[in-house]
Amino acid sequence: MGVPEQLAERMSMAEQHEYLRARFSRRNMIRGGAVTLGAVAGGAFVPGATAQAATPTQTYPSTETVDGALVAPFGRHLAYGNDPRTEITVSWQVPVAVKKPFIRVGAQPWDLSRKIEAEVRTLYTPAGVGASADHTQYYVHAKLTHLKPGKTYYYGVGHQGFDPAEPHLLGTLGTFTTAPARKERFTFTAFGDEGVGYHGLANNSLLLGQNPAFHLHAGDIAYADPTGQGKSADTGFDSRVWDQFLAQTESVAKSVPWMPAYGNHDMEAWYSPNGYGGEEARWNLPDNGPDAKNLPGVYSFVYGNTAVISLDANDISFEIPANLGISGGTQTTWLEGQLKKFRASKDVDFIVIFFHHCAYCTSTSHASEGGVRQEWVPLFEKYTVDLVINGHNHQYERTDVIKAGAVTKKLPIGGTSYPETEGVVYVTAGAAGRSLYAFTAPESYEGHEDEVDSVASFINTKDGKVDETVTWSRVRYLDYSFLRVDVTPAAPGRTATLTVRGIAETGDEVDHFTVARKAK
Repeated sequence: MGVPEQLAERMSMAEQHEYLRARFSRRNMIRGGAVTLGAVAGGAFVPGATAQAATPTQTYPSTETVDGALVAPFGRHLAYGNDPRTEITVSWQVPVAVKKPFIRVGAQPWDLSRKIEAEVRTLYTPAGVGASADHTQYYVHAKLTHLKPGKTYYYGVGHQGFDPAEPHLLGTLGTFTTAPARKERFTFTAFGDEGVGYHGLANNSLLLGQNPAFHLHAGDIAYADPTGQGKSADTGFDSRVWDQFLAQTESVAKSVPWMPAYGNHDMEAWYSPNGYGGEEARWNLPDNGPDAKNLPGVYSFVYGNTAVISLDANDISFEIPANLGISGGTQTTWLEGQLKKFRASKDVDFIVIFFHHCAYCTSTSHASEGGVRQEWVPLFEKYTVDLVINGHNHQYERTDVIKAGAVTKKLPIGGTSYPETEGVVYVTAGAAGRSLYAFTAPESYEGHEDEVDSVASFINTKDGKVDETVTWSRVRYLDYSFLRVDVTPAAPGRTATLTVRGIAETGDEVDHFTVARKAK
């Protein structure tokens, strides 16, 4: 079952992948194989014209099919392309193989005449790799391009025998809205460490009420791998958990682009040497990162006046080193290039960065990641990043304004930071659904402040855990929650703002602060 634990402790993710591939039979290899990803089929959707669709790409022929009329798609989730104003991918899942999957798109729910073929990515997990018997998952993707900025579209997904344009299936339709062509006020949400369960479902129900333009997931998405150590020993890995996760999040993700970064629980060695083959089957994200082959969760996009960058902290994690150094430094080089470009852009006011492992956190479980502080924090400060969002630690914690490892300004609840002159604010928003961790210091949140001068914590370094006493922990809340960020652009010469709120699963506000920057 998997890689023996003693071996796994000494193996990188790539070495575990090779071990698993060699262990299982050639018959299974031929049946499932690795995920083979070609260009996304689906063609270009050109409003007012006929879309030309490419031939769908499949990982292997789907010969075992059932009557399509008996099969309904589920787990719909959206993601932006490289340009959120004109590109979006609609993805979904079917429980069994179907013939000729497609998407219909139109400006009105009664006008879905544009039909575009979709691509199937088949993911096979043999018995012995995980907790289940042989299991095959079917993920479908349709990439839409040449869309109009700031426009709402209606869509339906289907296949031979299941046509969403039929009157009795109109209830299955969804919508999406492209990014605006200019700076406008908007809201986005964020959290990490969701998994499957009541609390994840409860947080999702609150997300819709925020009316977000998009949602950021800061890693540890479904928890199909329950241990999260980047080890493929017999740990109870179960690929079917992803089916539950996509069904759980569909209420939001079918209309709100769901943009993930990858965490330690998202490394699954069977599918690919980097552990992300399963994610590549399930998601279709922007491909503008430094190395789409090794780092598919690293990308950027611009919405209105805000640039968003997703990073893969597994590449620089001393705590969980299964993928340590996988990019050979290219991710950090790319990050600096992106920061330099966005800071120079007259159209970008704010830079928001999200990834999994925390730069600054006082959790008793994982606390802070030394690799992040070593590799990326200096760049965040050099280019005056406005907000850093992390997961990994299952709680809500927010720092004061930090520069060079020290507090440059206390940031009380309701306060305002000015990153151009003061430093960076870091938020851990890892309480989306999984079991909660703990603090060494008392909780301190909106309406229940309990300030302390310092907090005992630790940092994960290349030599192991190192204790530290910190003064930057400003807000600590130990219950399920998520982030809401309201972005307000400004006229030239005026102040643009990010208003950041911590929202509890109950709907109560547990924190709020503002990031202000003079507009260009």
